[in-house]
Amino acid sequence: MRHGKAGLKIGRSSSHRKAMFRNMVTSLFKYDRITTTDVKAKELKRWADDLITLAKRGDLHAQRQALAIITEKEVAYKLFNEAADRYGDIHGGYTIIAKIGNRPGDAAPISIVELVAREKSKPLQPRSRKAAKTAETKKKVEKSKAEKLKEETKEVSTEKQAPVVPETQTENT
Repeated sequence: MRHGKAGLKIGRSSSHRKAMFRNMVTSLFKYDRITTTDVKAKELKRWADDLITLAKRGDLHAQRQALAIITEKEVAYKLFNEAADRYGDIHGGYTIIAKIGNRPGDAAPISIVELVAREKSKPLQPRSRKAAKTAETKKKVEKSKAEKLKEETKEVSTEKQAPVVPETQTENT
């Protein structure tokens, strides 16, 4: 019986499986998105979520545990520097798996594994159509006011220039 044996075997030896997922998780943190098969994506999500939890903890022991898995030091440092800001208030679910179809050669189901990006500066979207229209009209009004202000400042700057006085010609006789 296989009780308490977490993780997928996916037809590889334990050393090959460990090396493959170490490389995949490093690539995921390096590029924020990778494409792989569905089965590998599900297992990669487990590995990535565990590493992000270590990075959120942030102590020396967590760094050493992460460096034992991530194959590039720069990627590990990037993860530990960004984890608190990017995933500070999220408890789990740091990755998204999106199925994109089948691979042409062997028809294996393919997925994209992507890190969740939390954007702080993105404004909240209005919930109703009416609220969306009023927000859109406010933006248009502000834009037109800004354009009018620019035109007025251009007119004022051209009026302040000294008028050009034509030179008088003197006749030499």
